[in-house]
Amino acid sequence: MNIRKANISDSKYIAPILLLAMEDIIYKYMGKKDHDSALELVSYFTAREGNQYSYENCFVAESENEIIGAVSVYNGADLRELRASIIDYVHLNFNPDFYLEEETQAGEYYIDSVGINPKYQGKGIGSKILQFLIDQYVHKNKQTLGLLVDEDNPLAKSLYLKLGFKVVGKKTLVGKKLDHLQISPN
Repeated sequence: MNIRKANISDSKYIAPILLLAMEDIIYKYMGKKDHDSALELVSYFTAREGNQYSYENCFVAESENEIIGAVSVYNGADLRELRASIIDYVHLNFNPDFYLEEETQAGEYYIDSVGINPKYQGKGIGSKILQFLIDQYVHKNKQTLGLLVDEDNPLAKSLYLKLGFKVVGKKTLVGKKLDHLQISPN
């Protein structure tokens, strides 16, 4: 398995994988549960620059020339700028009353979404992607990594804690209560 920075030609593979990780949140954005519309929204943004779901902010895991996992990660200080076009799009096309809390902030690189192709789930690929990010951001570049985990997902939280993340607070995103975790350089 190879993990590398995504490029624009990866966009069509990234979108459905990231959607696996954030489908419920995208449904809340849109105000309806419609998989095809959700995939269209995520696909639209993964193929464009300057937003939180852009291929520019993604890494992909590939095996035998197939993308089997994807992660979106960006500087938390850039959230408002990266999110602006998404909010405008949602207001115009789906939900004019849409409001979204800020899930990250300056001082951390934020792991927005990690998705694994269903054929490869349960094989440790998510852990390898996270370890790659920890090595790149925390160990090599001395940056803090942050993420949110649903309070109702103890398995994911356990994995993050095992990798060295620590709970630093609580957040709410689209009405969901989440634990805010970070890992920082020593």
